[in-house]
Amino acid sequence: MKLLSKSTPPQLLIIIFAISIMIGTILLKLPFATTESISWINALFTSTSAMTVTGLAVVDTASSFTLFGEIIILVLIQLGGLGIMSFAVLIAKILGKRIGIKRRLLVQQSLNQNSFGGILTLIKYLFIFSLTIELVGTILLSLVWIPEMGWIKGIYYSFFHAVSAFNNAGFALWQDSLTGYVANPIVNIGITSLFILGGIGFTVLVDIWKTRRFKKLALHTKLMLVGTFTINLAAMLVVFLLEYTNPDTLGSLATLQDKLWASYFQGVTPRTAGFNSLDIASFREPTLFFMILLMFIGGGSASTAGGIKLTSFIVILFAVVSFLRGKEELVISKRAIKQSIILRALAITFLGMLFLVAGVFILSITEKSPLLSILFEVTSAFGTVGLSMGITGTLTVAGKIVIIFIMILGKLGPLTLAFSIAKPARTKVKYPGEEIITG
Repeated sequence: MKLLSKSTPPQLLIIIFAISIMIGTILLKLPFATTESISWINALFTSTSAMTVTGLAVVDTASSFTLFGEIIILVLIQLGGLGIMSFAVLIAKILGKRIGIKRRLLVQQSLNQNSFGGILTLIKYLFIFSLTIELVGTILLSLVWIPEMGWIKGIYYSFFHAVSAFNNAGFALWQDSLTGYVANPIVNIGITSLFILGGIGFTVLVDIWKTRRFKKLALHTKLMLVGTFTINLAAMLVVFLLEYTNPDTLGSLATLQDKLWASYFQGVTPRTAGFNSLDIASFREPTLFFMILLMFIGGGSASTAGGIKLTSFIVILFAVVSFLRGKEELVISKRAIKQSIILRALAITFLGMLFLVAGVFILSITEKSPLLSILFEVTSAFGTVGLSMGITGTLTVAGKIVIIFIMILGKLGPLTLAFSIAKPARTKVKYPGEEIITG
């Protein structure tokens, strides 16, 4: 307790997150949670994957876990997606307890907010939007799965995949994910809409709900909307063009409409979701490399997605363009961007790349898989995506531990980990400047 009271918000967030993962591991190790006994490392891996809403699986979810085990995974997904501290604050409010500054700081850290002003309002909208969107998603998916499976199983499958999709978890109750529904419009629209809404960020959803006019939206919201539409459209076209003649992916589909549905689904899923409607290992290398870039970018801040975040990528991109044009100040949509925001985006990107390189280096020693498969796996873990070229189940114990660490890092963010280790040094001393030759 003394350690908790002296911990900074980033440190406390990591401790709470680790405790939740361990509780999930113990519950998944119970005899009635699995159809046959699984190892501690596999239970830990599954619990971490669910809590970090990643979706990488060392064992098949549907065949390895009982209904109790699946429900534990679903609870961990919901906790990880919406944030443990968000639930803690909600329960405290229901019980009529006062929300202190430290708890608000924790929520601010977990939701990646710049200030804790309006945090309670954001949490209220977070739960309202989440439950509403998941309910609508369940109803939409039920139109397909109730006729196929019956009422009880159909509603359960619809609810499970709606929660998994909205929280960008990527856990599916089929061993081949959603490949059986590659050309189904309802499943394609339902699942993608859920994970795009979940990955765009709760602050964006609240801003849209309150403002409802594009011109009056916050700059962050505008960047997320335009950026998401642009990158998703570009990704769909890239997948369509690169895979059109591939007999193992789009080439195997009968009609142009089926190819377009598959291109759309596989184009938008790598940034965050983890579901797949085509076999990932069958894609061509250029497509796989493009997916790696998308997974590294990730979704939106204060969302259920991972990666360096789309806004970080946009800020760095505009900063480079601004530098090449000889401008001293970064301006986006007639708004000057603070130097601290640019430095933060650069720090997040650099730390993300550093951890990726370290992860790939270690796995290239411990695993016997091709380098591209390892890079894909590590990036998928960092972006909390959950897509895999099929090597997750063959990972060694050392490889699983590395991926577990990277999944946690991807969920909490590189800066949270860095701030939990480093102590901020504040000084009023100013030093003289000097030029350094670069480039």
